[in-house]
Amino acid sequence: MRAPELAGDVWLNTGGHRLTLAELRGRIVLLDFWTSGCVNCLHVLDELRPLEEEFSDVMVTVGVHSPKFLHEGERASIEAAVRRYEVHHPVVNDPQMQLWSQYAVRAWPTLVVVDPEGYVVHVAAGEGHGEALRRVVADLVVKHAAKGTLRRGGNPYVPVEEQDGELRFPSKAVATAEGRILVADTGHHSIVEFASDGETVIRRFGSGERGAQDGPFDLATFTEPSGIALLPNEVAQRAGYHAVVADTAGHRLRGLDLNTGEVSTIAGTGRQWRDGSDTGKAVDVDLTSPWDVAWWAPAGGVVVAMAGNHTLSVFDPASGDIRRFAGTTVEGLRDGDVHEAFFAQTSGLAPDGDKLWLADAETSALRWIEPDGESFTVHTAIGVDLFSFGHSDGPADQALLQHPLGLAVLPGDRIAIADTYNGAVRRYDPFTREVTTLATGLAEPQGLLLHDGVLLVVESAGNRVVPVGVQATTVAGTAHAVRRPPTVLAPGNVEFSVVFTPPPGEKLDERYGPSTRLEISASPPELLADGAGVGTDLVRRVRFAEGVTEGVLQVVAQAASCDEGGEHPACRITRQDWGVPVRFEAGGQRLLSLVMAGEPKGTPPPQ
Repeated sequence: MRAPELAGDVWLNTGGHRLTLAELRGRIVLLDFWTSGCVNCLHVLDELRPLEEEFSDVMVTVGVHSPKFLHEGERASIEAAVRRYEVHHPVVNDPQMQLWSQYAVRAWPTLVVVDPEGYVVHVAAGEGHGEALRRVVADLVVKHAAKGTLRRGGNPYVPVEEQDGELRFPSKAVATAEGRILVADTGHHSIVEFASDGETVIRRFGSGERGAQDGPFDLATFTEPSGIALLPNEVAQRAGYHAVVADTAGHRLRGLDLNTGEVSTIAGTGRQWRDGSDTGKAVDVDLTSPWDVAWWAPAGGVVVAMAGNHTLSVFDPASGDIRRFAGTTVEGLRDGDVHEAFFAQTSGLAPDGDKLWLADAETSALRWIEPDGESFTVHTAIGVDLFSFGHSDGPADQALLQHPLGLAVLPGDRIAIADTYNGAVRRYDPFTREVTTLATGLAEPQGLLLHDGVLLVVESAGNRVVPVGVQATTVAGTAHAVRRPPTVLAPGNVEFSVVFTPPPGEKLDERYGPSTRLEISASPPELLADGAGVGTDLVRRVRFAEGVTEGVLQVVAQAASCDEGGEHPACRITRQDWGVPVRFEAGGQRLLSLVMAGEPKGTPPPQ
């Protein structure tokens, strides 16, 4: 199909110029539909960097920022995200999701390849498509060079002038037993150790360069570190380090020796987890965007918020082992036993005795885990689903948050919440189950620290750590819902399919059985009368229950493919999960097709 023309209200990284596909004709255009709070979208930004370098003379990447949350659509928020994540290509804001609908996008992230003649030739939903995209683009280069329709050179990217300071997009903070404050200086890829005044810099762990170098504090490198956890003294003595750092974009855990300044890798290979075991010797296990860490004795180690696949792990510093603790990798909000519960990009942890509080960013939820017999149970204090958010105080079952990223335990077991996209600090009282507001007007607060009786806020977009008062007020506020258009389906039976076409030079890997896997569930669960569960076919008939008018279809698809030919072909796993809002009306579609990878076949956009 002919690619719809680009449109949006704000262009970034172009010097104010509004790009059109017409002026990019002759170049390969890669559209990256993303939103700044989506961890999978952040993974794709890293996957695209080598492609952008390899094909810099023939390909132009354009980020289409289609916001999920209200805050993400604001210009200041997008500008901060582009700087924070070092996005070096043009970005257009799509606040009304106009381009999202025109390109029939149904998931963050989605990548769309437009050929030099202006036609959509490939779509890939989710992450892990780097090698496939490289092959698709290389194939297009050969074909259009031969046709004479390929144009080289002319990069429209215009870098934004940076204003640097002591901190750059910091995220989390902890206080040592000596009263010093460790701050994850995420944008500078380092950890800053401040004196107890929070202003005097003692030292900086990390050279400031992106990387994974171990060694002395001034030579070591990190990649967008976030959470920090201090170990109990007896554990630290056995482990040989005092603090654990979630090196988020490096997909590792790092150990800090606060005496010698030595930095070491204690978990993670640097490869992002895609599939397979996430249990074993920690240095041999792939991690995926560990966002926060906390020592919690009931779990027997350091709990790791594995935001990249919506699970929690436990790392044992004594044995050096790591294991899956909670979650299934399905994104959502479901309570119950930890092995069956759904999480949604857990980004903040706060242990309080036998409870571990957690902030689930994508469901705008405050939740907790506590022991239950021989297992653990997950509960939700605030939060509804993947699509409801706002700034509203009052009874917890009516209160709303917007993409919270940090927590702290206050006196009286109350919980302070860094309500990031509301620019606020909120408070939850577990005894009265009331939610109040402590502070507003903050620039994306991401971390909280109670230090010497003062609540400190890591104000990420403000590039600072500031104290706030604890005088509570009540905000009536309003409720919001994600503006993602639902897919209108006919009641009853619907033919469902996932499209996966291996890229040029690859074939489906059927050496050990079926090469594909499809898992379907729904929220609410009663949405599906038939068709839920796991199977190996990417085509399935599902039947929706009578009387249910709307809900969310949750889909996880996976495909294995290998290089064609060669003695030792490389093989890859492609995986994507969707949460598809659906509404039922007479006359709605009886076919629903989701593109995981391949050429679109005229799939109609959501109605």
